[in-house]
Amino acid sequence: MANTLYDALFAPLAARDDAFLILPDGTEITGRAFHALIARQADALVAEGVAPGDRVAVQVAKSPEALALYAATVMAGAIFLPLNTGYTPDEVGYFLGNATPRVFLCDPAKRDALAPVAAAHGARTLTMGADGAGSFADLVAARPDSFTPVDRAPEDLAAFLYTSGTTGRSKGAMLSHANLLSNAEVLVAFWHFTSEDVLLHALPIFHTHGLFVASNTVLLAGGSMIFLPGFSTDAVLAHLPRATSMMGVPTFYTRLLDDPRFTRDIAQHMRLFTSGSAPLLAETHLAFEARTGHRILERYGMTETNMNTSNPYDGDRRAGTVGFPLPGVEVKITDPATGAALPQGEPGMIEVRGPNVFQGYWQMPEKTREELREDGFFITGDIGTQDDRGYISIVGRQKDLIITGGYNVYPKEVELVLDEQPGVLESAVIGVPHPDFGEAVFAVLVPTGDGPDEAAIRTALEARLAKFKQPKGYAVLPELPRNTMGKVQKALLRKEFAGSFG
Repeated sequence: MANTLYDALFAPLAARDDAFLILPDGTEITGRAFHALIARQADALVAEGVAPGDRVAVQVAKSPEALALYAATVMAGAIFLPLNTGYTPDEVGYFLGNATPRVFLCDPAKRDALAPVAAAHGARTLTMGADGAGSFADLVAARPDSFTPVDRAPEDLAAFLYTSGTTGRSKGAMLSHANLLSNAEVLVAFWHFTSEDVLLHALPIFHTHGLFVASNTVLLAGGSMIFLPGFSTDAVLAHLPRATSMMGVPTFYTRLLDDPRFTRDIAQHMRLFTSGSAPLLAETHLAFEARTGHRILERYGMTETNMNTSNPYDGDRRAGTVGFPLPGVEVKITDPATGAALPQGEPGMIEVRGPNVFQGYWQMPEKTREELREDGFFITGDIGTQDDRGYISIVGRQKDLIITGGYNVYPKEVELVLDEQPGVLESAVIGVPHPDFGEAVFAVLVPTGDGPDEAAIRTALEARLAKFKQPKGYAVLPELPRNTMGKVQKALLRKEFAGSFG
């Protein structure tokens, strides 16, 4: 009887009487107490009809109970589907329609708006607030502290994560127990995590970075986490003295550098700072080292693969690069048109293969065949180079994907909404440099009639798109630049508006 991911990550908590989670107010949750919560939640899920292989979809605030729900889903043999808390009901409806979960958990305040959406796709709605309270907590309270884990083999699915596609339709990346465990094993060893580590966790847990990279690594190492609901400079500075490591996105580090309280002394004891989910500007890398004496370790991963490459723990962490392929992961740079390997230093498509690479896209066999080769290499869509020392640099994205604050935005989805607005003939959405978010969503509009009302457009988009997808800036042009084939030349637009945010 075995459950691959539960056995490795969560079962050891049952024997831990030390703190596993440290909350903002200083409250500690022991491993043993957290494991009991996991067992009660797993039993409650099964009582609600969740069977092995069923999906459990969640759109809830970060909390210890929300993290336990991930573990409980694994323990119950089901598939965990976390959704960005910023998604609107329309957006949630797509995911529930595609994944058809057995149950859907949301914030109590959003139940009235979301329950009909869930019901339309056959899911029962339960609630969980930021404090862990709600209808699910009421069910959990009546369940026992023990639960026999459902058998799950390495190849069985543990999670779905949705990612943007070339047409704007999100794709459900299917991740197995072995996919997630193999990556955690590599990161524990490569980044030198031990049971002595205390990770300052300020990332969201609906994203691979905070849920799998951060949490799984600490769980496997037997360490602890200072579990903050989100990033705030005050909270991070208050808790940093107790931490040994921190995983963040570039925005975290730019905001810390903006605060004079963030000094070499306050960071001196730290073992490791890592950055990912968006490109880290070289100037941020160098400014951080000058301020603290620490060189941020930048790495490269994807929803479909978790981590692929990393700068070295011991050795030269080179600004502007994402380091080397992780142990067990193969990376090659290929001609996007032919798939043939390119000479060293020449930019091309990054392809990766390894035990971390996902199983394919849920109910999208054509997309799976397009992006996952028969030999196991995944075509990432990212353009990169590899230098004579083996360091990989990301130089662009084939599909114009925008990464803002660590979140992926596919321009087509935003353009479709913009094109419906009064006064807009057509639009082009691009990513432009932003000092805080790495990239910002920027909309270029072509007017018709009296032209667009920017304030009205902003209001309209608030109801249609998650906040991170909404443009942070607008420009109006008489026409969009096009090539001889009629394709919009977004590279020219990116160049023209590159300085929009300083």
